Amino acid sequence: MPDIQGLPRQNASRGTAVINHSEVEMALLDSGMYQQLTEDIQAPNAREQTALEELTNGLNAQHAMLQQPDAGQKLNALLDAKGGLTKRPKAGASY
Repeated sequence: MPDIQGLPRQNASRGTAVINHSEVEMALLDSGMYQQLTEDIQAPNAREQTALEELTNGLNAQHAMLQQPDAGQKLNALLDAKGGLTKRPKAGASY
């Protein structure tokens, strides 16, 4: 087994890279750098998870609305109206 002290090394800002013919064979990191790397990797996953949860909540709300007992009647009334309004639209003060 080769002596680890005899292996070529490159010092990095917060770790050490053990190299063999200019190729990194192993990287030794301090715990702070390792923690930072794992947080950087997990951050996009957390954002994606939040977006998926928001989408799921929106779809669940729409599904619950469609499951109401009068949902079919409301849909039929909407289709029967054929785009007609019961009241004339009123323009606001900014119109």
